[in-house]
Amino acid sequence: MGLHMIFQRRRFLQLAAGAAAIGAVPRAAIGQSYPARPVRILVGFSAGQAIDINTRIIAQWLSERLSQQFIVENRPGAGGNLGTEAVVRAAPDGYTLLAVGSNNMINATLYEKLNFNFIRDIAPVASVTRVYQVMEVSPSFPTKTVPEFIAYAKSNPGNVSFASAGSGSVAHVAGELFKMMTGVNMLHVPYRGAVPALTDLLGGQIHVMFDNTPSSIEHIRAGRLRPLAVSAMTRLDELPDIPTVDDFVPGFETSAWGGVGAPRDTPTEIIDILNRTINAALADPKLKARFADFGGKVLPLSPAEYGKRIAEETEKWARVIKFAGIKPG
Repeated sequence: MGLHMIFQRRRFLQLAAGAAAIGAVPRAAIGQSYPARPVRILVGFSAGQAIDINTRIIAQWLSERLSQQFIVENRPGAGGNLGTEAVVRAAPDGYTLLAVGSNNMINATLYEKLNFNFIRDIAPVASVTRVYQVMEVSPSFPTKTVPEFIAYAKSNPGNVSFASAGSGSVAHVAGELFKMMTGVNMLHVPYRGAVPALTDLLGGQIHVMFDNTPSSIEHIRAGRLRPLAVSAMTRLDELPDIPTVDDFVPGFETSAWGGVGAPRDTPTEIIDILNRTINAALADPKLKARFADFGGKVLPLSPAEYGKRIAEETEKWARVIKFAGIKPG
């Protein structure tokens, strides 16, 4: 090889190395500079709901640890779909995030025509909490255990009603899962939120509800509602004397999830920064106690683990929704 060719080859390798370095700088710099301006976290529901409260706790932690404001912005509507679509359409730069909830995993099947595919279009960032449900009846209802309830419902087909916070809510699909796994025939009565549903349950107009534990626990402790079982696979610390539904209906488990997602193609470096920072919050005793006040159990996961859980929950609720023929309210 002549000297000229050797020089040319060396020059090419130098240029190639230089180009590779230039290409690598932005990716490395992303991790060092993020966040460089305020970040929005969109919540698809009104302020004051559980997903909103949990998101604000995490937003405050992120603001303090990453030295930029993380601003919670409420975009209610269409069962959370409006907020989700806004994030799907946002730039994948880490400055618009989504408060992910069980509604996202339910809506993927519940709504036949969405302008997005949740699993494809939202990158999992971090799991935050999960809240379990409690199967509860009014004290006047003539059953005290799950087996007694199943026997009563089977001997009174179609005459037992269960309440929910609306069609497609966690309380609704939990009740439909119970029907599917036990073969009982119950009438679903949807309400516009959990509060009016609980009011009628307390008054005895409705027979049973699979409510989120935080909104029912004080009624249970005061004796105004009778808990039959909880939807976790193990007993809950806050209701240690109450069995699980799984004790009587093997494999039954439901929960409402909260987490954080980002538009697809958001750089891995940004997702990793957010995941590490959020998981640090979930390990902090004070924050764990704050989540526990709202009935939340922290659930730290890697982005890949969180994505796997989302896919599993989406598939699980798809089976229930199709079996029950659930339609949006």
